[in-house]
Amino acid sequence: MGTILSLAIHNHQPVGNFSYVFEAAYVQSYLPLLQALERHPRVPVAMHYSGPLLDWLEGAHPEFFPLLRGLVDRGQVELMTGGYYEPILAIISDRDRRGQIRKMTAYLQRRFGARARGLWLAERVWEPHLPRSIAESGVEYTIVDDAHFLAAGLQPEQLTGYFVTEEEGVTLKVFPSLHALRYLIPWKPVADVLAFLKERARDPAPVLLMGDDGEKFGLWPGTFAHVWQARWMEEFFTALEAESSWLRVIPPGEAAAGPAAGRVYLPTASYDEMEEWALPVETAAEYATIRRRLEEGGDPASRYLRGGFWRQFLVKYPEINTMHKKMLRVSEKVWRLPPGRRRLRALDEVWQAQCNCPYWHGVFGGVYLPHIRRANFAHLIAAEALADGEAKAPVATTSADLDADGAVELELASPSMVLWIDPAEGGGVVAWDWRAAGINLVNVLTRRKEAYHRQLLDARADAHETEGAVETIHTARVRVKEPGLDRLLAYDSYRRTSFLDHLLPPGATMDSFASGKTVGAFVGSPYAGSTSRSRSHAAASLVRQGSPAPDGAGTIRLEKRFQVEDRERRLHVSYRISNPGEHPVRALFGVETNWAITDPQSPVRIDGVEQRARAKRLAPHAGRVELSDYGWPGAVVLSFPSAAVWLMPLETVSNSEAGFERTFQGLTCVCSWPLTLEPAGMWETAITCELPDRG
Repeated sequence: MGTILSLAIHNHQPVGNFSYVFEAAYVQSYLPLLQALERHPRVPVAMHYSGPLLDWLEGAHPEFFPLLRGLVDRGQVELMTGGYYEPILAIISDRDRRGQIRKMTAYLQRRFGARARGLWLAERVWEPHLPRSIAESGVEYTIVDDAHFLAAGLQPEQLTGYFVTEEEGVTLKVFPSLHALRYLIPWKPVADVLAFLKERARDPAPVLLMGDDGEKFGLWPGTFAHVWQARWMEEFFTALEAESSWLRVIPPGEAAAGPAAGRVYLPTASYDEMEEWALPVETAAEYATIRRRLEEGGDPASRYLRGGFWRQFLVKYPEINTMHKKMLRVSEKVWRLPPGRRRLRALDEVWQAQCNCPYWHGVFGGVYLPHIRRANFAHLIAAEALADGEAKAPVATTSADLDADGAVELELASPSMVLWIDPAEGGGVVAWDWRAAGINLVNVLTRRKEAYHRQLLDARADAHETEGAVETIHTARVRVKEPGLDRLLAYDSYRRTSFLDHLLPPGATMDSFASGKTVGAFVGSPYAGSTSRSRSHAAASLVRQGSPAPDGAGTIRLEKRFQVEDRERRLHVSYRISNPGEHPVRALFGVETNWAITDPQSPVRIDGVEQRARAKRLAPHAGRVELSDYGWPGAVVLSFPSAAVWLMPLETVSNSEAGFERTFQGLTCVCSWPLTLEPAGMWETAITCELPDRG
């Protein structure tokens, strides 16, 4: 009678993450774990390191590599491959999928002399079409969660060893990672882990596998003290070696050499928590309540309860969808380049932009983190610049369904910038790539209600906190990084893009606008759109006619035109507003732009008067706004006829592994003019945006 334990540890930091985060993870998690393994040679494990982490280690801690190579050489560490830049494999093209896996496999062979047989599947996001491309990339097995198998109808006691699945006859071995072990290690006493393993001992010995994040062994809140200072890991490894009479520890690759437990076809799935996070807000709250009730009551029906589908993040957050669809289009452009160094460089840029972290959001910041989104867009912009380098036309236009929503979007491209304009969503600019700086100027996040906001609101009435117990990142305890975050909760009724047109009540104020209580007519409403092009410029024209008032009184026809030029680093946006109706119209016309400024202390100037980006300010009469941020080669300048200017910080409140936090998403600028139009009356204005020279 016995049990076989197999451990797979995944270590990753996203493209564009701060160096101090890499360093903290290295000191608190990655290095201590290897040193512990070195002290316990009879504890073999599988280890996966993502490409962004390995690239950072190459420069910051080259001494890490001889230590890891030594463990690999003595057969204690089995290295796993994966998509090099840790993409969600299901949502990238087959060519990119194979390319990323082969890049990682080749790196491991070159750097460590290791032939990787297993693949770490990012976020365990599984879709049934994956086996063929994974297997044909030279992979023998992968790891998903037991939730995937339960969703296929298997019973918990069946989940030992690996199963075989296939796509078009090409087979792949798939291990279930046990939820119970993920929540025992390292959160519970070592004795509890051993009791769980011993309870499942039988003949022949079952293979029980746990695959999970290496950061939980030191980087997550409270874990460094628990795992290393209180010596949990030392006790655990010592116990594994001491219990060798009934307990064997082997890496997954060795387990994969044995017979299969059976065949299986897994549905689309990820781990339980991810499937909950993917649900719409109200559905997620209801789902959590039902699941908790079933689990607390010991109802076996809880294991048949499933959350959402990972791809719904592309619906839940339109900003993610814009980034994803741009990535797919740029990837296609790059693959059309002739083989050679240029294409290889461009592919590596695209692959970095496929790093999964800003494509979803859960207990980790994900899409809420501006610097992570910024990094992905920077690589996309670089890749597209390489692909467009051979383009013959200096300016270009495209009218197509760019974001796969069933409606046509407009693209304007020049040597200095690329704009995506969405006529169906208020005629706003949803992406504005500043090529020279590698910046998407409208890379901001809309303020949305999240299911976990209820926890923050409820915490005001209940200050009780559980003390003493070691917590997972999924604990119900409410941590906050600063007091009063609940007062910052405000939600937008439309997506924050740029050059959104507000026909506001004449008495509208900056404060009511900032709170989301006042929204102008036409925002989020569909426009008719078209493009035009000459040798020197490309333009998009949009028009909408409707009432500026909630009661439908009066009629406004609004025309706006975007123009980019071959030889100028300038966007010119002109407006013509007319009254085709029979009644006078009075309103406050505002043009909203949102700017992806990531440093709240960045200087912003209104007619030369400087302030910080996080400061709110009303300038009754102004004609020039200068915007800057770290990493920008200079200030972006908006100029316009004298207007009232509102500057407001755009901030969100989100949950993270360290607690609730405020995140500065960018700066909102509204230029507004009082509008009085008699029947057949007409009014015009324009806004020009000048980008600085790279030098």
